[in-house]
Amino acid sequence: MTDTTHPATEAPTPPKTTLDILDIQRILPHRFPFLLIDRVIELTRRERIVAIKNVTINEPFFAGHFPNLPIMPGVLIVEAIAQAGGALLLTEVEDRSDKLMVFTGIERARFRRPVVPGDQLRIEVNVKSWHLRPRRMAVRMEGVAYVGNKRVAEAIVTCQLVDRSQLGTGSSDGVDSAGEEDGAQS
Repeated sequence: MTDTTHPATEAPTPPKTTLDILDIQRILPHRFPFLLIDRVIELTRRERIVAIKNVTINEPFFAGHFPNLPIMPGVLIVEAIAQAGGALLLTEVEDRSDKLMVFTGIERARFRRPVVPGDQLRIEVNVKSWHLRPRRMAVRMEGVAYVGNKRVAEAIVTCQLVDRSQLGTGSSDGVDSAGEEDGAQS
């Protein structure tokens, strides 16, 4: 008799669609007090991410912004949008410990309502474009932050993933202030 059974093959592990704080810390280099996302509740590779930031009175920026009227600074909401986008971007990179995501632009930032202690920010980021270049990855993302069903802020952010070794070297293949590769043409 011939054995017709075949060795079992393992199915590939499906990509993660949620991330807890430990997963986020494995992906992003940010730490307290500058890590501004607590959880990822939705992740579609190279397309979309939805993250949560629980805003508490213990945030260090509330001590000065503003005494007796705590409001989360809008620039930190935009940073939270960028960090959510960075988590999406960096999930695509195996050697992310050698890389750093840097802001290269913020466009159309709008702040519609104050964010205060006790609010939960839901940050939705959608990829508008994703470009691969030699030694570089550039992404343009549109982010919207909500508290409940109310839009509180929005911005388009662009960023690049660069080798840590290339930062601060003054070399001709660095990132200029507009986020373009030296010699790149628009």
